[in-house]
Amino acid sequence: MNSKSIFMASVAMLCAALPLSAHAETADKKIALSNNYAGNSWRQAMLTSWDKVTKEAVKTGVVSAADAFTTAENQATEQAAQIQNMILQGYNAIVIDAASPTALNGAVKEACDAGIVVVSFDGIVTEPCAWRIAVDFKGMGKSQIDYLAKRLPKGGNLLEIRGLAGVSVDDEISAGIHEGVKEHPQFKIVGSVHGDWAQEVAQRAVAGVLPSLPEIAAVVTQGGDGYGAAQAFEAAKRPTPVIVMGNRQDELQWWKQQKDANGYETMSVSIAPGVSTLAFWVAQQILDGKTVKKDLVVPFLRINQDTLDKALETTPKGGVANVEYTLKDAQAVIDAAK
Repeated sequence: MNSKSIFMASVAMLCAALPLSAHAETADKKIALSNNYAGNSWRQAMLTSWDKVTKEAVKTGVVSAADAFTTAENQATEQAAQIQNMILQGYNAIVIDAASPTALNGAVKEACDAGIVVVSFDGIVTEPCAWRIAVDFKGMGKSQIDYLAKRLPKGGNLLEIRGLAGVSVDDEISAGIHEGVKEHPQFKIVGSVHGDWAQEVAQRAVAGVLPSLPEIAAVVTQGGDGYGAAQAFEAAKRPTPVIVMGNRQDELQWWKQQKDANGYETMSVSIAPGVSTLAFWVAQQILDGKTVKKDLVVPFLRINQDTLDKALETTPKGGVANVEYTLKDAQAVIDAAK
């Protein structure tokens, strides 16, 4: 049983004993989503999940509004201004996928001082007044090396594809990868590029660095970059290494094609885009008067060789393998953290 299955089983057991809120305290409340970037399939899926779940919540009177806003550029200054506008617009809670863990702290503190609940997720903030919903991104990075140590016991050269520079998620996943290499010194990182969690960007970055690299045994990634890496290796007419995937449909589809053709083996790991819906429900529960710990952790979503076909069946074309959260799920996560 993988980490997602264990988590959802735990949620199911906890939910049986948890009462649903009557929503009386939040029916007139407004929640906003502040998102810093929408330039890849994960962020698009995250916004789609938010829209799907919050529209129903507004329709059924849980809250009066749940608007989503995305900045034009991945700039902390622009997102800080966006948050300040939300304060002026009278939102009761702001859910944030942050451009920086620290650069938004001033704006977040302004929101808290105005009595606004602030819940960060994915890209979290460090301001103490805010809540944080995080995946163990460092563990996610390290899990790739742990897998490769079993898959390629003799080790080899690694190419690292990082995400968006300056974002905490990128730093944490990379730190986990490097920690894993320290524990498994048979591996050596011989190249590193930023793929911005986007297939096209990753393909260009890998293509640019490949001519200067020795033979690559495996590519460690952050999500949205595996298929781009595969395309770059094919175009360069170099042997395809073991490429860790990031749960995107194009990556999973390529993996299945290779598996069916020649038995290609790898694994795939990422955070579920639907974590935005968990952040929504956590904000709603705080507004409803529930006591919630400042730091909550959810597991990452991993796909293995034997679960690939099933995962691909439920992942829409152009999308990402996903889990969307309900109020019961959020209550269980809150309760489990106490």
